[in-house]
Amino acid sequence: MDCKNITDIHSKMVIGLGNPGLRYEKTKHNIGFRVIDALYDKLQTTNDTDNSTTKRVTSVCNSLTIHTELDGSPIILAKPMTYMNNSGSAVAALINRFDIPLEDLCIIYDDIHLDIGMIRIRRKGSDGGQKGMQSIIRHLGTYEFPRLRIGIGEPVGDIANYVLSEFSKSEEIEIQRTIERAVDAVDTILQDGILTAMNRFNGR
Repeated sequence: MDCKNITDIHSKMVIGLGNPGLRYEKTKHNIGFRVIDALYDKLQTTNDTDNSTTKRVTSVCNSLTIHTELDGSPIILAKPMTYMNNSGSAVAALINRFDIPLEDLCIIYDDIHLDIGMIRIRRKGSDGGQKGMQSIIRHLGTYEFPRLRIGIGEPVGDIANYVLSEFSKSEEIEIQRTIERAVDAVDTILQDGILTAMNRFNGR
């Protein structure tokens, strides 16, 4: 599919990183996908008072996308289906297709350098060793784009095995709270700007 020259000028885009497939659904590496799902549910509840609208997922540029809105402003939610390590190809194609300025982009992903329950919002930054972010920075040719990092805790043993494992029962309770805070943080980014969100949500 050609992903060029199709524009949605006024949209903002929120992309959650993860791996496709049921085997990865609840793994630590898929926290970005889970925030996207929770964010959609919140926006849908806000936008659709009678709950009559069906969730419409479209496959575009190797990603699943949902078009929604916030206070009348169009929002595109996306989950790359390229697997984590190749996220950059899908993200670059989406930005190109929908003509998204980088300041109107927000990438959500897991971070082993933050404790479980921590979130960090930044306007720019390095990849921090996260493979998906390495791919995105390489494909975009810049590290200057907003991101929301969600702590999954320091690895125990092999990093690859750790990020592809599920949370313990107690960790899952904390992660559910963290997802709720992350959704509120993204909502604030979209409505009030990233500086307000950073002041309000960075930390626990």
